Amino acid sequence: MKAAVVVEAGALPRYRDFDEPVAAAGQVLIEVRASALSQLARGKAAGTHYSSTGRFPFVAGVDGVGLREDGKPVYFFGVPAPFGAMAQRTIVPESMCVPLPDGLDVAVAAALAIPGMSSWAALQARAGFVRGEVVLINGATGASGRLAVQIAKHLGARKVIATGRHAPTLAALARIGADVVVSLEQDDAALAEALKPHLAEGVDVVLDYLWGPSARTILTTAAKALPESYPMRFVEIGSIGGGELSLPGAVLRASAITLLGSGIGSVPMAGLLRSIHGVLHAALPAKLEIDIATAPLSALADHWASEGRARIVFLTDQ
Repeated sequence: MKAAVVVEAGALPRYRDFDEPVAAAGQVLIEVRASALSQLARGKAAGTHYSSTGRFPFVAGVDGVGLREDGKPVYFFGVPAPFGAMAQRTIVPESMCVPLPDGLDVAVAAALAIPGMSSWAALQARAGFVRGEVVLINGATGASGRLAVQIAKHLGARKVIATGRHAPTLAALARIGADVVVSLEQDDAALAEALKPHLAEGVDVVLDYLWGPSARTILTTAAKALPESYPMRFVEIGSIGGGELSLPGAVLRASAITLLGSGIGSVPMAGLLRSIHGVLHAALPAKLEIDIATAPLSALADHWASEGRARIVFLTDQ
């Protein structure tokens, strides 16, 4: 079969032949249709992700959409090495398959699953979100953040406050559910002033995709501006704004803020799969939007290093 094969750490995957997978007990064989190019897939292929094994060759890709042997379309995750999602066929544990709803395009499903899961799991599994609450999304102009705006509204947020740097995307967030947008292209003092009136009215959940300076400003401002003993839950999801921040202890002593994280490890795999199920089955009724660009897997060399805003989805040549 053809696959995106990684032959050494840091090397671009090559579209070439690879051994056919054979399903063992508890596994299912998947005819792959689509697989999204994620930072996790890139990191594992480069050997820089903590889950990299250092054993070569192996097939790139961590998740995708395909057909079981009975013809049922599913999203899948957790492909055992040396196999991967970017191949004509792969194997996965049966428990790691999520059925696709009727009518959902396979490329859209592959693109939605991981970024959509990030906010769904953070809200439902970590924050204990309740319909009618106010949600602030820090870093809402990336693929995950844009979906977080839509998902928060779909799940019943009364008000969604979105921050971000990419001005055109930030301005467009109102159309998909943001009630307030706040630019991060301002200094800490100005950002604090922009956020203060909204925090003073009460923010229930913060979904943070950035960490770093903007997260610190939100936390320090919230500690002063929130109504007395207001139980804001701050959920850290990503750290593209910086891996660390220095936070005064008084922020936690003087407020009822709860700090949480959401991801693999803090949410059991079964919970992550339930979140993916929720996202995929909400995609059509909620009209979830995500920018995608499709390409045949055979052209992976032309797209692997893409840095555009659209999420690359490889369609497998059968």
